[in-house]
Amino acid sequence: MKAFIVNAWLLLIGISAALAQQLDPEIARLKNYIDQKTVYDARKQQKIDELQVQLDKAAPLNLQLRFDIYSKLYDEYKSFNYGKAFNYAQKLQQMGTAINDPTKIAYAKVKMGFILLSSGMFKETFDTLRSVKLAGLPRSVKEEYYLLTARTYYDLADFDRDSFYTSIYNSNGNQYIDSATRLCDHTSFEYIYYNGLKYIKSGELKKAVQNLRLLIDHQHLSDHQYAVTTSTLSDIYIQHNKPDSAAALLIGAAIADIKSSTKEAAAMLNLAQLLDKRGNTDDAYLFIKQAMDDAVYYGARQRKVQVSAILPVIASARILSEQGQKRAFMFYSLLLTLFAVVVVVFIVIISKQLKRIKATDKLLVEANANLRHTIEKLNEAEKIKEEYIGYYLNIISDYMNKLERFKNSIEQRLTTRKFDDIKLLISNINLKKEREELFSNFDKAFLKLFPNFVTEFNNLFPTEHQTHLLPDQLLNSDLRIFALVRLGISDTDKIARILEYSLNTIYNYRTRIKNKSYDPDGFEAHIMGINAV
Repeated sequence: MKAFIVNAWLLLIGISAALAQQLDPEIARLKNYIDQKTVYDARKQQKIDELQVQLDKAAPLNLQLRFDIYSKLYDEYKSFNYGKAFNYAQKLQQMGTAINDPTKIAYAKVKMGFILLSSGMFKETFDTLRSVKLAGLPRSVKEEYYLLTARTYYDLADFDRDSFYTSIYNSNGNQYIDSATRLCDHTSFEYIYYNGLKYIKSGELKKAVQNLRLLIDHQHLSDHQYAVTTSTLSDIYIQHNKPDSAAALLIGAAIADIKSSTKEAAAMLNLAQLLDKRGNTDDAYLFIKQAMDDAVYYGARQRKVQVSAILPVIASARILSEQGQKRAFMFYSLLLTLFAVVVVVFIVIISKQLKRIKATDKLLVEANANLRHTIEKLNEAEKIKEEYIGYYLNIISDYMNKLERFKNSIEQRLTTRKFDDIKLLISNINLKKEREELFSNFDKAFLKLFPNFVTEFNNLFPTEHQTHLLPDQLLNSDLRIFALVRLGISDTDKIARILEYSLNTIYNYRTRIKNKSYDPDGFEAHIMGINAV
């Protein structure tokens, strides 16, 4: 029965690998761009620094020049860093008011509307856009206003997903698209793309594909335009059950986002979900982590909530996949062990016949000792993994329940149009408390496996350097760092991300603590020698 289960599991793995093989070169290409991510971000930062130098040199009374530089800084930050973009959108409004130019005031409000929408603040976006006075504005500002208003209605429809209101929001969005495209050049990206978007919302998917393919195949698109177009087209392919085509487009979109240092994007998130459904959990986990890194860097709450809802699902799938591999490994280890026993029996018989029993016994004792040590380590690793799978599944379940309650509360207030209550509901989210609860649960789970960890940890230090916990503490920061080391997480960067400290802080903690021990050079080896119950 065990052999059947293992062989069936290996067959499924083989099928998944065959299906994914055609995507492997593109996935490898995306990973290469991920490795170069810091290079592209550095180029983006260099442009920002140059604009900042121009701003510093601009005369305080040269309001027009300062307005232009604020606008350029906003453009650099709008898909890169929410907080900075919001700050410069405010400065644009202040400067437009100081100049007393209605066009500049309207322009600044449209920019503010875009950044508010990027954060998922629909009410604030509509309030800002309604305050724009369109009379007398140039075509470019009107066009941007109409397109942004259309996108706001479309995004609200996607977020709401209500059988009654969604069609109304999409209809409103279509009307604003019509108003915008009347002002656009018919060969421009905006005209072709937004008409394609309108076709999607109206259910005319063939026309939408024609428009989007026209942009991809025949237009010279910027990286950001390419990412937006391919991401939109991938949604259509997903609806038509063409995951390979959708994944290829999302890979291209994710690469374009990296090249343009776009942090406010969904391509990496959607790609991770698609690969997870195909069984490629390792790559899905890598890409969902990248999506979370971008969401945290950008700082918009909506994107972080979206990624946070998916990350635990993919992480749990990855843990289950690793567990399956572990079981297969244990099965073959058992076969090897049985084989070794058979070999030992024959060796004993032959050694008696050849009068070499003493030398053979010595070899067998050593082999059995190594085998017992290996089995003990495997059993310990198995127990640790089982405990932490249970732990993380409980955590994931709790968070899914919280998200479900939060979703129901949002939907209820949207239905009753209590938008202020939604803002209050969001502001009541206590991330600090959630983080403290996460650490507390980790401490409990760890000490269940290693109840003597604190005592044995202190035994590695002279009395004056031993750790003393407060009455309500299970572990402190010092102990938690080396608890992660004991679990096999030795990479300083990973520890820093888990505990939300800087890389230098974790490095300094580890060095300082080791130097106080009896044996600094062998300190971490002693930590790994602490046994689980």
